[in-house]
Amino acid sequence: MKTRTALATLVGLALAQGATAQDDPKLRADNVPPEDRRGGTLVAGQHITVTHPIGTVASGMRNIAGAQLNAGLIRLNDDYEPTPYLATSWEFSDDGRAFSFELHPEARFHDGEDITCTDVAFSVKTSQENHPFKTMFTPVTDVTGGDSKSCTMMLDSEHPALLTALSPGLLPIIPEHVFNDGQDMQSHPRLTADVVGSGPFKLVEWDGNDLIRFERNDDFFIEGLPYLDEIVIDIVADPSTLALGLESGQYDMASLWSGDDIVAAEANPNLKVIDKGFEAIGSIPFIQMNLRHPNLEDVRVRQALAYGYDFDQYNSLVYAGQHRRQCGGIQSQSPFYNPDAECYEHDIEKARALLSDAGYEEGDLTIEVSTYPGQLQTAAEVLKQQWSKIGVNVDIDMHPDEVTMLSEMTAEDSDYQIGLVGLWNWGDPVIGVHRSYNCDNRKVGVAFSNMSWYCNEEVDALLAEAGAELDTEKRKALYFQATDLINEDVPVIYASNEVWYTRMQQDVQNPPDGVWGWMDSWAETWIDR
Repeated sequence: MKTRTALATLVGLALAQGATAQDDPKLRADNVPPEDRRGGTLVAGQHITVTHPIGTVASGMRNIAGAQLNAGLIRLNDDYEPTPYLATSWEFSDDGRAFSFELHPEARFHDGEDITCTDVAFSVKTSQENHPFKTMFTPVTDVTGGDSKSCTMMLDSEHPALLTALSPGLLPIIPEHVFNDGQDMQSHPRLTADVVGSGPFKLVEWDGNDLIRFERNDDFFIEGLPYLDEIVIDIVADPSTLALGLESGQYDMASLWSGDDIVAAEANPNLKVIDKGFEAIGSIPFIQMNLRHPNLEDVRVRQALAYGYDFDQYNSLVYAGQHRRQCGGIQSQSPFYNPDAECYEHDIEKARALLSDAGYEEGDLTIEVSTYPGQLQTAAEVLKQQWSKIGVNVDIDMHPDEVTMLSEMTAEDSDYQIGLVGLWNWGDPVIGVHRSYNCDNRKVGVAFSNMSWYCNEEVDALLAEAGAELDTEKRKALYFQATDLINEDVPVIYASNEVWYTRMQQDVQNPPDGVWGWMDSWAETWIDR
């Protein structure tokens, strides 16, 4: 075998000849605190509740806590290049179907047990069986090496997104000796109690609706890390409460949220606001349509709603003008995004004509929009006003929170019509885009799967081909074709491409501002006080 490490781009990895893993695993090695500035507690305010922090079982905001609890095989630096984490070195076989890597010799779980290839194999298998991103590890057939530190991941096809998928937010390495006991991983009691992790912090208090507390892992395998003694994540659903807590000094950082609170924070001289980070996330707020519902099964109705959507007004009223226009399921900052893709520009007359062709005249059609309190409640109210101009009535179906709404949207007998949700690209279309459109990913009870219940076999074939293609230009062409077909079918309306921010006190150093943002390790974060 010869060394063929992978150079990560925003959406994928092209195998490069002769590259080697970097020796220093730190991403911020130029900003190291002096001894008298190490330690202390960082308090972060977060606005979304989470059920557990184990990212091999499910996706979402749990990966903020999960990346502190568990390490991954690699991390991505600011240039999307893979850097060592649990894996200290790696190489691909000439045919790209064997990925061999060495685990750090001092890497241990929080209970002192060695991290071995057995744990990597179990983590991959757990993801394959439970995670909604089915394409993420579909090509992986086996991980060999047993209880050693020299592992080989076998694939049945080349996989351009593999190293992105090995990030801690997507494949946290979990202990086989804890979880492989025959219990259902979705409801395993050790997901939230007596949790054994592999990362820089130990979980000491868990209430995913209220507060999460971590303490420093003194036996972490990267010398000198983490810098903090403790992390406290305070979960507060109300954005204004988070903003007030930041202004008062209760929080050192407050979670990402585009809108008026960002404008206010930018005007506060005691705070700093950055929009760096989260580039790999690629967040796209969806106006998600249920194609099983009689009101939305006609493509002309869906196209009419798309023409009735006014992005400029929506962006101004909901996001204080801070989002970007989005014309496809691949986020607009990705090299696989087609800037020439047809967007449904706001056109009331086209919308009315399509509805008439579909048999609906003024006031005949009533659409129900599912949402929950906060910013997306405002979004629903804006849509109600916009669609009234094309003769469509809108009823707003309020849910107490996102989890409750998603549970209803994914129920077997769900009759939701439109849900306001956000989906993330997760670094590569293979991971975060295919799932929304693949016919075989229409999953009952699985949030952020193909919740529109959309199926186009031609789209499936194009996505499958793009997901196995290593040549960037060929991948682009395939994704452009798939995007055009999906845009014509309109299973969703792409509300925008979200810009994420981090608000913090001036003394926070090395905030989580890498390409994964808050969903990467905070081990290098420190407070200069």
